[in-house]
Amino acid sequence: MTTARDSAEEYAPERENPEVRAVSPDVQSDDGEQETRLRPARLGDFVGQPQVKENLSIAMQAARMRGEPLDHVVIYGPPGLGKTTLANIIANEMGATIKVTAGPAIERASDVASILTGLQPNDVLFIDEIHRLNRAVEEVMYSAMEDFFLSWVVGKGLSARSINLRINPFTLVGATTRYSLVSAPLRDRFGSVFRLDYYSDEDMGTVVRRSARILGIEADDEGIDEVAVRSRGTPRIGNRLLRRARDYALVKADNRITGPVARESLDRLGVDARGLDETDHRLLTSIIHKFNGGPVGLDTLAASMSEDASTVMEVLEPFLLQQGFLERTPRGRMATRLAYEYMGWPWAGGNEDARQAQLFGGG
Repeated sequence: MTTARDSAEEYAPERENPEVRAVSPDVQSDDGEQETRLRPARLGDFVGQPQVKENLSIAMQAARMRGEPLDHVVIYGPPGLGKTTLANIIANEMGATIKVTAGPAIERASDVASILTGLQPNDVLFIDEIHRLNRAVEEVMYSAMEDFFLSWVVGKGLSARSINLRINPFTLVGATTRYSLVSAPLRDRFGSVFRLDYYSDEDMGTVVRRSARILGIEADDEGIDEVAVRSRGTPRIGNRLLRRARDYALVKADNRITGPVARESLDRLGVDARGLDETDHRLLTSIIHKFNGGPVGLDTLAASMSEDASTVMEVLEPFLLQQGFLERTPRGRMATRLAYEYMGWPWAGGNEDARQAQLFGGG
């Protein structure tokens, strides 16, 4: 059985792009111990996601009043927003022990049977990247989640035999960045489904300020805000940028993160005022300069950047789409007017109605 930190490091979703980016939401080598230290242990200390917090609080309170384990929970959303943190909070609030593993680590039905038979009553089992469970393991999970009963077949042919085993009631907390890839039969067995959204600048300011206090970092409000607005609405990125600003302040300033110190340190990392880095700029530049603003197909765009198409679609595009710098149309990717203005180039879109008609086949 792995610990929460080991699971986050070992089973983080694999990316095609080996480049380490300061604004990547995935776990990096220097995140593990610090990230675990900064995680809140109680729901009241968890910043942001008000609807998730309210609904989760009611569900946990009701379960405690009934003396039952919490219904199974699946949490989904982009990486770095707090799925693992919420799983640990659920265990703490319910007074339960949490066991942590990940979808790719459970290869056979016997693996999940070993895990489930080791659970004590009302324990929490957290499975990260639950969409990567294989079908044989999922089928064993169905009866375990519904009836707290294990049933599986071992052996083959004439030597095959069925094993049936009662297990202790437990709560399964699944986390995924790809909710659509969780099979329908497995989705239907979760009592609660929560989606985490990107954080507002105000919430990110609260997150960064709390992290600075825990890490003993001296920073003024301007410095905190500068780190927060460049964090792409993702606490993991905010905490990482805070540590990089701390390093810069220690070496180049008076060990205090002020607004100018934060700006200088993050500019040196290539993270601009909206959280875009050099790779984001290169993508927008490719669309605007090489393809006249688009539309351009995914494979063509990826080839022009010497990147893999899946890297462009899964790693680079989501934040640009969320910020309104990029559009996906039936004919390909387009840079928006906002992207032109932000990059400092004159808008070349011409008449907007005619442009849209051309894009969607009307002109």
